[in-house]
Amino acid sequence: MNKFFLYARKSTDVEDKQVLSIEAQITELRAFAKQNNLNVVEEFVEKQSAKIPGRPIFGEMLKRIEHGEADGILAWYPDRLARNSVDGGQVIYLIDCGRIAALKFPQFWFEPTPQGKFMLNIAFGQSKYYVDSLSENTKRGLRQKVRRGEYPSVAPIGYINDVRNKSIIVDRKKARIIRQAFELYAKGNSRLEDISNFFAQRGIMSRGGKRIHKTRATFILSNPFYTGLFKYGGELHEGKYEPIITKKLFDTAQEILRQRGKPRHKQKNEPQAFCGLISCAECGMMITAEKQKGHIYYRCTKKKMKCAQPYVREEELDRQLSSLIQKVSLRADWAEKLLDMAEKDKAVSAQSVSAFVQKSQNKIRAIQTKLQRLLDGYLEQDIEREVYREQKAVLLSEKKSLDEKMARIEQKQNDWLEPMKEWIKVASTLVKIARDNDLLQKKVIAKEIFGSNLRLASRAVRGEPVFPYLSALRAAESVGQKSESLILVCLYSLARTYFIKNC
Repeated sequence: MNKFFLYARKSTDVEDKQVLSIEAQITELRAFAKQNNLNVVEEFVEKQSAKIPGRPIFGEMLKRIEHGEADGILAWYPDRLARNSVDGGQVIYLIDCGRIAALKFPQFWFEPTPQGKFMLNIAFGQSKYYVDSLSENTKRGLRQKVRRGEYPSVAPIGYINDVRNKSIIVDRKKARIIRQAFELYAKGNSRLEDISNFFAQRGIMSRGGKRIHKTRATFILSNPFYTGLFKYGGELHEGKYEPIITKKLFDTAQEILRQRGKPRHKQKNEPQAFCGLISCAECGMMITAEKQKGHIYYRCTKKKMKCAQPYVREEELDRQLSSLIQKVSLRADWAEKLLDMAEKDKAVSAQSVSAFVQKSQNKIRAIQTKLQRLLDGYLEQDIEREVYREQKAVLLSEKKSLDEKMARIEQKQNDWLEPMKEWIKVASTLVKIARDNDLLQKKVIAKEIFGSNLRLASRAVRGEPVFPYLSALRAAESVGQKSESLILVCLYSLARTYFIKNC
């Protein structure tokens, strides 16, 4: 009497959805064995796909058959044994060698004859064809989703996969932090380490709950997904989801990434709070930092010449910078009055932009025509795949830029207005920033206020603010010498002139 191994398998893959559960398979196979008087010596259960070779339990079962512990296999159907040519071929080989004397299936007839082996090969082949066909259908479905602008994977940080609507929505809290990170880096004053610290301080972690380090920060800053464009299959596609940042902001960040190249390796614990902010008043070299006896000290790098400037502790440097920042702050009542002036400016300066809009729409239609011709050329095999991908990416990027310009064009004459209002709001918060202990934030705001004008001499930091902060400083110094209304009018006029010129 032949000895049989009972083998039951079910994977979590889509193709196995209609297959009996393992419990049901075992129940049915035990009943079949009893009905047909089969001697089952051991049962093997495996929860793994058979699409690729390498199932450990299946492999162990075949080895034990080779060692003579059984000479037959009982399974629900041939596809439970193999859905790939390697495993199927191994079963056929063991039959040819006489190691497997019998295969029993409740739903499939088999005898170890040439005809039986031929039919078994067909069954294995059908199973593989089903898997291959399903895989291709799945890929085709994904490609169709992508063409519709639906991202077929896990959305990056700042977005949420809405399983109910099978869409991607903005995570408002994290999206705001992502946008701030782009804005911070785009100013050109922050390093990748600063961005990493920025995320850590605001609780932004990887999906695995780990800190976002420089490499991951680089990936975030270079991901076009946040502009409404995503990459799939080596191609750039337009997404049907809300962008977090503008294409203009993204391009600025990319330019800075390109300019800086690969970041230099720095020690993990190297103090960097105010590095890159202040230069030496004696020799012009940048001020660096080092840790000694538990304290952080700043000093000249002394790269060009010997410099006699002494060290200064970080706490003292922080105190002085905080004092300088406070001097250019705007009083809350001043900020409110300046914002009122800005709103009045906005109300009287609105102009028609229909010509620009029409011109942009014509350009977009031309791009869409080019995209269609490009696709036609690729489908007709007149254009190589790589050329198609590159040209498509260029056209989509151009179209995205035009779309954003059109979205902003109604306020074109007031492009300066929003940056100015933002400056007013920031300038009114400088007292709070100066009093906080966030050194990174102080560094960023100090760079914005003073540019490269900060100098260190005899442990004292000095520097003249840049516009428009210089105007705010002069306004504060004029209190008591001029009327408040005149001070505000002059301050607003100087700031307005600056932002119109620079925006």
